[in-house]
Amino acid sequence: SHGNVDGRHALIDILEAGLKASDPYYNTLDLLRIEGDQLIIGNAEFEPPGAPRSGDEMFDLTGNGRIFVFGAGKGIQRIAKAIEEKLGDHLAGGHVIDKQGGEQILERVEVTFGAHPVPDEACVRGCQRILEMAADLTEDDLVFTMVGNGVSSLLTLPAQDVSLEELQRLTYIFQIERGGPTIDLIPIRNHLDQMKGGRFSRHLQPARTIHLLAFHHDSYDNLMTDSLYRWLHSLPDMTTGEDAIQALKKWDVWDVAPPSVQAHLTSNDPASQALTIDEFEAMKPRIFCISPEHLGMVPTAKRRAAELGFKPHVLYSNFTMLPEANQVGMFV
Repeated sequence: SHGNVDGRHALIDILEAGLKASDPYYNTLDLLRIEGDQLIIGNAEFEPPGAPRSGDEMFDLTGNGRIFVFGAGKGIQRIAKAIEEKLGDHLAGGHVIDKQGGEQILERVEVTFGAHPVPDEACVRGCQRILEMAADLTEDDLVFTMVGNGVSSLLTLPAQDVSLEELQRLTYIFQIERGGPTIDLIPIRNHLDQMKGGRFSRHLQPARTIHLLAFHHDSYDNLMTDSLYRWLHSLPDMTTGEDAIQALKKWDVWDVAPPSVQAHLTSNDPASQALTIDEFEAMKPRIFCISPEHLGMVPTAKRRAAELGFKPHVLYSNFTMLPEANQVGMFV
């Protein structure tokens, strides 16, 4: 109401455009449509280039198949909320794990609130509930999985020979005491868990699976090979137990790791191996990156600023600037 009113209105307009773009709720609505008795899942904007399967996915709403929603990540309820609203009574239910401190906004899908970045008992209970609900899935059923930032902590179900307390202590030492980055923690977490490294997808067989990734993408090849994506635990992981051991040694954590962790990582038990690309593609899944980079917060805000007559400048990228957060703030 005073000062540079036009400038303030413009700033609010730019920020609102960016914030809306960062909310996966809207893109999830754009992915789904119902025509007659058919649920149609598809939108070229959200397909990773080079994906082995593309085009619309059809599901008969009058058949015997059920539709479920399972997932984990910070703010993951926003994706599930869009599916709830789009499908209504056609949605059989599901379970998602969100970060503690938020409020439950879902009505048909159950919610567990877990801890991040060090997982807690609630994370384990949420995973156990997902497995309970997935136990009787059939090939007629359809499952939407959804993962986003924070999933590596929230989707935690320790390997049977590793306790939650041991995993908590290991995570705390690695990230809090040693300052190891998440990207180096990924192979460690993946090989000490019953859900990570694509094992999540194994538990959903033989149902049809639609994987929704609240993350940007460059291509399907990057999704399958880039270490940045190995925390998206509906997808395969090509790392090994030896990779996890080397990451622990890199940050001087191997010698203080619990004996159970050392034994598990050195056992190389085939039964505990992560999901392979061949195994994953044999499931004939669909992958949609519902927060692609070109539709994300910064590009959208930049476009809106340009539309309003400003010359926008992007000061930094999350993937090229990885110092402490306060240093990024000082630079900005």
